[in-house]
Amino acid sequence: MQQRTITILGGGFSGSMLAIQLAHLRQPLNGTVHVVEPRPVLGPGLAYLDRRPEHLLNVRAPNISAFPDQPNHFVDWLHATGRPVCENNFCPRQTYGRYLQDLTASILAGPAANGLRVEWHQQAAVGVEASSQQKATVRLADGTEIQSDMVVLALGNYPPPLVARNGLSHPGFHNNPWAEGALRNIELDDEVLLIGSGLTAVDVVLGLRADGHRGLITAVSRNKWWPVSHQWYDAPYPSFYEAKLRGLHTVGEVVAAVRQQVRQAAEQDIPWRAVFDSMRPHLGVIWAAWPLVEQARFIRHLASLWSVLRHRSPPQNDAALHELMATGQLQMRSGRVRGIEPAGDMLRVEIERQGTSTYLTPQHVINCTGPLLDYTRIPDPLVVQLRSAGHLQPDPLRLGILTDEHGALLNAVGEASPLFFTLGPSRRPAYFESTAVPELRQQAVALAQELGCRWAASQ
Repeated sequence: MQQRTITILGGGFSGSMLAIQLAHLRQPLNGTVHVVEPRPVLGPGLAYLDRRPEHLLNVRAPNISAFPDQPNHFVDWLHATGRPVCENNFCPRQTYGRYLQDLTASILAGPAANGLRVEWHQQAAVGVEASSQQKATVRLADGTEIQSDMVVLALGNYPPPLVARNGLSHPGFHNNPWAEGALRNIELDDEVLLIGSGLTAVDVVLGLRADGHRGLITAVSRNKWWPVSHQWYDAPYPSFYEAKLRGLHTVGEVVAAVRQQVRQAAEQDIPWRAVFDSMRPHLGVIWAAWPLVEQARFIRHLASLWSVLRHRSPPQNDAALHELMATGQLQMRSGRVRGIEPAGDMLRVEIERQGTSTYLTPQHVINCTGPLLDYTRIPDPLVVQLRSAGHLQPDPLRLGILTDEHGALLNAVGEASPLFFTLGPSRRPAYFESTAVPELRQQAVALAQELGCRWAASQ
């Protein structure tokens, strides 16, 4: 059999899960998967390399197995490794990171049962280009070149877009709260302003609280919404996609149908969360059924509310936020941050609401607005190179990368690449929901099967 090579650029959750799923394919695979990941461990990526025990998963342990067909895999691993029971079934992200490390270690140890070898390159990729219609060359930082039959972009999330348009450089301005060493210079009594009130802001607040922070924390948000908390319910709500949602092509129609279900559920004392959760397997299909103008309408008017309702916080996180708000240490302001200027050791922040500006002068400003999704603005040299060569097309809504149904990158005329593929957050144009484990693990399964079929067809 002919040797084949797949190179995966990125060894966080998506890239590692793809390698794992390839190693678990039952068909014989004579070749090598190269995973390029410069971080010190393979598997967790930035999301689960978190060292803070107060930062919790936003999904309960029984629902976050790495394998869709083995729902108890993570829970069984917890028991097998003697991990303590997680409060309310919400485990620390660092625990899940250790789980992913164990999974990736198993495929690096030797050839898989199907013959596949997995190699980890602990360095950065500095270039990638198509050398022909059948081959691509990936160049690593040390000069190594990997001749690849297929290259998969598993690049994860990029740092938040810069909110200080004047290129502000100030020790109190933290544009990326996840950067190495970020937030360490915040003193216990310093006043802190958060831009945004989503899950990132919750993590920052909980980290400050765990460090004993005493100063005022102000979150600035257009709608003054914190993520809602998870709520336990006894039984899943029956799916209503086929009966009520299939064939609907406007946001208004879908919203009306969901509201009707929520009202009917409430009459039976069933929480709205159960209704929303029953939609989860169909979210990508609902999104794809909307024409571009409707997708844009959803982003303008409902995406923020959807994020609050859909991406929920563990109950203990919600309780901690309410405790801090009750004491007055945590406050919320409605508005948009329009400007940030240095003011000595402080920062002068302009907050606009309904055409009127007010100003605050905290010692620290932390950007919690979420990752940069717009691939026209991402400065990663790999992205720039593929974009300039026409292999990578950002989508019109600036959510990620245009792909076919299998994750193959589309060129400028809509042709699917035989060489370049992607999975993870970059596939938001296809699914909208493309960040959480339940969706990403399914993408890894589907792409592994597709690549396996192409591998077999080439023999």
